[in-house]
Amino acid sequence: MLKPGPIGVFDSGYGGLTILSEIQELLPQYDYCYLGDNSRAPYGDRSFDVVYQFTKQAVLALFDRGCNLVILACNTASAKALRTIQQNDLPLIDPQKRVLGIIRPTAEIVGNMTQNRHVGILGTVGTIQSESYPIEIHKLFPDIKVTGEACPMWAPLVENREYNNAGADYFIKKNLDNILLKDPQIDTLILGCTHYPLLIDKIRYYLSPQINIISQGKYVAESLKDYLSRHPEMEAICTKEEATRYFTTEAADKFSGAASIFLNKEIDVERIIID
Repeated sequence: MLKPGPIGVFDSGYGGLTILSEIQELLPQYDYCYLGDNSRAPYGDRSFDVVYQFTKQAVLALFDRGCNLVILACNTASAKALRTIQQNDLPLIDPQKRVLGIIRPTAEIVGNMTQNRHVGILGTVGTIQSESYPIEIHKLFPDIKVTGEACPMWAPLVENREYNNAGADYFIKKNLDNILLKDPQIDTLILGCTHYPLLIDKIRYYLSPQINIISQGKYVAESLKDYLSRHPEMEAICTKEEATRYFTTEAADKFSGAASIFLNKEIDVERIIID
C-alpha cells in the first residue's frame, strides 16, 4: 500500500512552472513537489537516450520524496522519455506509481479547436524531431494535417528575461512566418513548450486573430482533474494541505530569482543532487 504524498511536477528547468501554476489554480487543495533540473537544462536538443536518463533520475528523485504521481511538465521529456518510463521502468520500480505527460492532453483538445483540420506545432528541436505531437494527434484525429516548426531561441529568450524586448520580435516573427509558409492554411497553433506562454502577446501580435493559440497549462490541469476523478485510488493518496515544495539541481537562489518570472511571487527552494 502506497503512503499518501504530494503530486510531483517535473521540468528540465523553469517552464513547467507555467503548468504547475495552472494546476494549482484548478486544484489548490493538493500538495505538490516541483523539480527543475536546471543544472542540466535545456533538454531540447539532447539525444533521446540522455533525455530518458535524466528524466528517469528526476522521476526517481520525486518518488523518493513521497510522490506517487508525477507529471512530466516538459514537452521534450514527455516526447522522449515518457513511454519508456511507463512501459519499462514503472513495472520494476513500483507498478502502483504513475507518470503522466503533457502531450496527450494537448492532442485531445485539438479536434475541437481547428475548423479546417490544419494544425501547427511550435516547440524545441527535440520535441519537433520526435514527431510526438503528430503521432498523438493522428491517433485521435487522423484527418488533421500537422506541421511543426522548431523555435530554438524562444526558451532562451524567456529564461534570459528578453521576451518583452524588441530583440525577441525578430525570432518570433521568423518562426511564425516559417510555419505559415509551410502551411498557410493553419488555423490552430499549439505552443509545444512550457516557456512559450510568456511570449503569447508577441505571438498574437504577428498572427491573424482567426488563428487559435493553444497554451497547454489549462488543458493539462483539466486532464489531471479528470484523471484523479477516474482513479479514486490515486486521488485518495494525494495529500491535501495546499503546500508546495520546490527543488532544483542548480543554485537555490538562482532558481528562486528566475522562478519569479513564471510565478510572480517569491518562493523557497531547496537544491538537490540527482544521479
